[in-house]
Amino acid sequence: MLAFLDEFQHLKHFNLEEIKSVTGDFDKNNLIGEGGFGKGNPKFLKEIFMLSTYKHENLISLTVFCDRDGEKILVYEHASRGSLDRHLSSSTLTWTQRLKICLGAARGLCYLHDPKDTQQRVIHRDIKSSNIQLDENWNAKQQSFLATNVIGTFFYIDPMYMETSILTKESDVYSFGVVLFEVLCGSLCFEHTNNHFQSFVRMWKKSYKQKELDKIIFPHLKHDMDQWSLETFSEIAYLCIQKSRAERPSMMDVVEKLEIALGLQQNIPQMVEFEKMVKTTVKKEELEMLLSKGILVNEGNTY
Repeated sequence: MLAFLDEFQHLKHFNLEEIKSVTGDFDKNNLIGEGGFGKGNPKFLKEIFMLSTYKHENLISLTVFCDRDGEKILVYEHASRGSLDRHLSSSTLTWTQRLKICLGAARGLCYLHDPKDTQQRVIHRDIKSSNIQLDENWNAKQQSFLATNVIGTFFYIDPMYMETSILTKESDVYSFGVVLFEVLCGSLCFEHTNNHFQSFVRMWKKSYKQKELDKIIFPHLKHDMDQWSLETFSEIAYLCIQKSRAERPSMMDVVEKLEIALGLQQNIPQMVEFEKMVKTTVKKEELEMLLSKGILVNEGNTY
């Protein structure tokens, strides 16, 4: 046991009393969230090992652990803005911010699906907006990617899993597509009214297919959106939630499309400046100075 833990000397190892002190003896008033966790010593050690191995800026990292007095506790970095689901309906969260959040979350998941060196591929198994944490700078971080007793959350789960009982990396892609639509529509993918749960995924999919996205887009976002950015984003979100796993993109494809969507959105000011320029008469020197900045793509570096 001690020899095994020697591999994690870079992690802080707190005793139980220290953790009780900082949490108010696990006072429920201090509870931020809950998640699945594998019980038992082998699974606990495996979780420490995996969390120490998989390091990425868009994954929640392990900072402290405790294995004393029969208590097995993992302490993760704190994401001060909480989980994404709490901000879906925020009128102050701009389209650009939402794109950056989605891109960060996609990069974290892409890292798990296509790890480097000797690391093994990890299937998250429970992608949902409440498992995407946001730090003070609105950077997205995937969490709960090593929960050992989780097979997904009903409204986000891959429909093919319901038929085959097999989870794949394409299952994560489906769930991530649901999250993308949540971000676009400003709401969770389900609601609970009159003791009845209703899923919106089928309606969202139908709206895209019938070219009626305007009916489901979060109203506070409409004035802020570049049309090409919206089209790129919604297309990849739609492809993610295809029933056939073969028709779903890889997370690398998702990352690439979200980068394009963000680039298009961020270049709106340059495009407006260009439109103003072509409608007016300018001196040769002024035109050269304006064009030298770059005005169409890649944040002003390419035109």
